[in-house]
Amino acid sequence: MPDSLTIALAQLDPAVGDIDGNVGRILAARAEAAAGGSDVLVTTELAVAGYPPEDLVMKPAFIAAVRRGVETLAAATADGGPAIIAGAPWLEDGRRTNAAVLLDGGRIVTHRAKWDLPNYGVFDEKRVFHAGALPGPMNVRGVRLGVAICEDMWTPDVSEALAETGSEILVFLNGSPYDRAKADVRLNLAVARIAETGLPLAYVNQVGGQDELVFDGGSFVLNADHALAASAPMFREALLLTRWQRRNAGWHCEAGPVAAPTTGLDAIYQAMMLGLRDYVNKNGFPGIVLGLSGGIDSAITAVVSADALGPSRVHCVMMPSPFTSQDSLDDAAAVAEALGVRLDTLPILPAMEAFDTILACAFNAPSTGLTKENLQSRIRGMTLMAISNSTGAMLVTTGNKSEMSVGYATIYGDMAGGYSVLKDIYKTDVFALCRWRNENRPEGALGPSGRVMPERVITKPPSAELRPDQKDEDSLPPYAELDRILHGLVEEDRGAEELVARGHDAATVRRVWRLLELAEYKRRQAPPGVKLTSRAFGRDRRYPITNAFKGTA
Repeated sequence: MPDSLTIALAQLDPAVGDIDGNVGRILAARAEAAAGGSDVLVTTELAVAGYPPEDLVMKPAFIAAVRRGVETLAAATADGGPAIIAGAPWLEDGRRTNAAVLLDGGRIVTHRAKWDLPNYGVFDEKRVFHAGALPGPMNVRGVRLGVAICEDMWTPDVSEALAETGSEILVFLNGSPYDRAKADVRLNLAVARIAETGLPLAYVNQVGGQDELVFDGGSFVLNADHALAASAPMFREALLLTRWQRRNAGWHCEAGPVAAPTTGLDAIYQAMMLGLRDYVNKNGFPGIVLGLSGGIDSAITAVVSADALGPSRVHCVMMPSPFTSQDSLDDAAAVAEALGVRLDTLPILPAMEAFDTILACAFNAPSTGLTKENLQSRIRGMTLMAISNSTGAMLVTTGNKSEMSVGYATIYGDMAGGYSVLKDIYKTDVFALCRWRNENRPEGALGPSGRVMPERVITKPPSAELRPDQKDEDSLPPYAELDRILHGLVEEDRGAEELVARGHDAATVRRVWRLLELAEYKRRQAPPGVKLTSRAFGRDRRYPITNAFKGTA
């Protein structure tokens, strides 16, 4: 019976579908773990396939490729180095499961299937996986490890089953996406599982971006007394070596590296950077293009893009109309200069006049009102898409969650693009992030230090500048009020009456409710964007487009 064990937690950034690449990442981590004297390397949830693989796991060819990848990993363990506990989709006896597979001595030793399949929010696992049985421990180098997967930690059943069947250390493989409150939730759940079982716990979490999701890492180990023994940094890959000793009261993890947690606006910004970086890089885009208007939303989008990808991969385009102010022209130029990104200025008046000529043939009059405003946005969208087509750069949209909530965006115009950095960021948070970034250069940023946007970009009244003297608050409530109402309607799913009881004006609440519901058809056609809250549009919040229900107040 061994008295010591070294467990390496591999906090990696896999790419969905890149099985050979993911196997290579795991083998590289294993080599590093071996150099550190590890007995076993633990990967994250479905690391061989990449997470979440969604309907890919329903393809027999994909499952067969994953099996070959796992066999490659198993063969590598014949060298006597660390065993591997690898997350992988697993097909056995006609049942497709989300599994943790133990590989040692050159062979596939055993596996454990995820018992609690989540089926809410961004998760849809009951659709593609069969649930496993309540698991017992894996014997790894003479130590009984209670291995389970992600959601299995969120309820007590699996941990209790592992403890009752002789597990000595709880080990959870995770693919837990970031949202603002998630880190504290994970830690509290881990403490609860320890309190129930009396066992120490190791938690390894994926890092990186996958479509709308960002995984923030932050892997950790808690001893049986709930004390933090070691933790990995957030938002970047890491290998966390944890060294364990058997004591009279059970296994104890020695004090190891403890990374400072990333919190608040820093965490939100890191998630935005990582989500965009991985989306662009994993999909093979050479860079991005965006419309830089001189306003705050496009400015912070350009800053995040430069920080995520480097200024040389960011192409900004200012497309002035007759309603564009000199301040906006100057502010866009100042942002581009501060970032060191390319800025082209392409006036859209010739295209506006051409459309007026075309429309006059149908209506015997030029465009006016909302039609004229939307035409400007659509001309800009077409121009940016033409640049994207010509260069291969992905078009990034610049609208925020407040605007998308109430439909203050033009379909086929400023909504056109491949990705949205601000999709889950309310306007009031945009202001806060801009001020934060002017005072901080986040870790891992490729953009410049110092102030990256003029104060006027932050303080001037927001405007789409589609008509003379236009201001956002001509059409919308003040953003501070709007965002409080939207948070109640979207994040909290409150009814209008409840919001009125909080002190909001009844007519304003009714209007915002109705705008929120009417804009659903637009949001269905919006590009993906990084999920930062528990109720992001798209995968978290799913409402019907045809919807006759009206909030009352």
